[in-house]
Amino acid sequence: MPMITSLPSPERCPSRAILLAAAALAAMAVASGGAHGEDAVRQVLPGAQPPVAPQQLAREKAPDQSEIERFCSNIADAARDRRYALQAEELKQLQAGIDERMKALDAKKAEYETWLKRREVFLARAEDGVVKIYAGMKPDAAAERLAIVNADLAAAILMKLDSRKASVILNEMDQKAAATLTGIMASAARRVDPS
Repeated sequence: MPMITSLPSPERCPSRAILLAAAALAAMAVASGGAHGEDAVRQVLPGAQPPVAPQQLAREKAPDQSEIERFCSNIADAARDRRYALQAEELKQLQAGIDERMKALDAKKAEYETWLKRREVFLARAEDGVVKIYAGMKPDAAAERLAIVNADLAAAILMKLDSRKASVILNEMDQKAAATLTGIMASAARRVDPS
């Protein structure tokens, strides 16, 4: 005799009972109708507005041309004021940029004037009397003395000497000292801003 197995009871298999109940609810929703079943399934959160039916959305009338014109004329002054405010703000930013550039130009001008004064002072250091003394000295003795003197002063003296006499004195000097003096003389002879 074949053995008949009994169906499990809902107490023993609760997940099957839940699945059967869900299937029954779905079948009832389909049987009751599509649109009405959707409304029954739709969930509304507490405090939220109820959903609007599509027919109600179509019923609202579109604004006519006169309403649009009134709206535009009402906001025209506010829009113009906002546009002016934006333009004023942009002008303030441009003015701030110009002020910064003017400060930079003033600083550069002051730096150039300082450099020019230093050059003039440098050239004035070598008085004619001192230049005449070094011009009358032997080149090896003049080279020895100028190596001990301040480099700026030595360069100024050499610049005021005759070029042949200055070249012979530089030839008698130590290489490093001669290179230093030559660099100072070259930078002082430039007529262009060194920066």
